Order: sequence, then C-alpha cells, then structure tokens
Amino acid sequence: MSLPHAILTALLERPSSGLELTRRFDKSIGYFWSATHQQIYRELGRLEAEGQIRTLPAEQPARGQKKSYEVLPAGRAELARWTAASQDPKPPRDVMLLRLRAAAVVGTAGIESDLRRHLELHRRQLAEYREIEERDFPPGRDGPQERLQHLVLQAGIDLETFWTRWLERAVEEFAERPDTAGP
Repeated sequence: MSLPHAILTALLERPSSGLELTRRFDKSIGYFWSATHQQIYRELGRLEAEGQIRTLPAEQPARGQKKSYEVLPAGRAELARWTAASQDPKPPRDVMLLRLRAAAVVGTAGIESDLRRHLELHRRQLAEYREIEERDFPPGRDGPQERLQHLVLQAGIDLETFWTRWLERAVEEFAERPDTAGP
C-alpha cells in the first residue's frame, strides 16, 4: 500500500493541511499516484492514530480552522524502511491494450476514434510535463533532491512519449487497413 508513503513524502517536503495535500497531489504526486480527497483525509487520520504524523499546533485557536500535519520520527522511519525495501515491478495494466486485443476478435467498430482521442490526451499530458520541466527544472537547478524529482518527471515524459508514438502507429495501422469494421 503506497498511499500512506505518498502522503508521508509530501508532508516531509512541506507540512500541509488535507486540502493542501489534495491540491499538491493534483499538481505533482497525482501524476503517478492518484488519490481522492476522501482517501487522503482517511489516510491522514490513520497515520495520526498510528503516531506517524501529528497535527501542528494552531497559531491562534479558531473554530473550523484547517489542521496542518507534520511527520513524526516514526513516520520518517516507516518511509525510510519502505523506500529501502525491495519490490518487484508490477506488470502493466492498460484498458486500451486489452480493448485493442479484443477488437482483433470481435471487430474494430468505434475503437479507432478512441485511439485518436487517447492520442490527443497523451499529447496534452506530454506538453504539460514538458512545461513543468521547463518551469521547475531550469539549467543549474540540480541539487540532490531536485535531481531525483526531475528523474520522476522524466519518467512521465518518457511514458507519454512512448504512448504518443505507439498511438500514432496504431492510428496509422487503421489508416492502412482496407476494412476497419471487421476482425
């Protein structure tokens, strides 16, 4: 289970409230490990109950004030343990690949337009990753933390480049087929 580790990572980078974490997930960690607002809040409660994080004391007591969290030594130790542990890669699971395989036996009606839609979505994501790279990793910003963060972003760029190229080939395959409706 990696959501608690994603949250611990984000909180070690910067103590945050649940809402701030949700927003940060949408802008960074969520590109490779997504979580809903409810999942994040549920996990914050569990991590706090386990003594891995704590609520930061409020500067001024106020009703309805959002709680911010920070990682405790037990949380840092758990994240370090998890980071150092060996894990085998997971086989990829992609619905489009399964749908294309199924189309080979039941017919391709409708799938070509969805391949084109996926191609456009991956092109947009690739462009977004490249904008992030240009904005957040200019030449000279190469400290140890930045280099690892850039490496994660580069994985996203490489994956989106792969999907874009693969989908371009798939769309070309449909253009070259004499009959795209049958198996």
